Amino acid sequence: MIRTLLAGGVLLFCLDAQAEQGAQAIYARACAACHEGQLPQAPRRGDQAVWAVRMGKGLDVLVENVTRGLNAMPPRGSCMDCTAEDYRAAIRWMAESTPGS
Repeated sequence: MIRTLLAGGVLLFCLDAQAEQGAQAIYARACAACHEGQLPQAPRRGDQAVWAVRMGKGLDVLVENVTRGLNAMPPRGSCMDCTAEDYRAAIRWMAESTPGS
């Protein structure tokens, strides 16, 4: 029983780490070009005040904005093969990360 619980805990930790790596990889590949400050109207990664307002709209609204495109962001951002879950993970990572990390 204890082995099963330990194995489950390790698996959950690994899956969580894999999801974060996925979000970071998606960000680096598809989001960073604009969200690192090169495009002034794109919210910068880790800007807590700006992201709090956006996250207040709800994650589904933000995913829809990415999917449809918004202002200077083209439809699907720059990630044509991303799923809605990929977008959710990348958005959460941008909102929760700290600049320079």
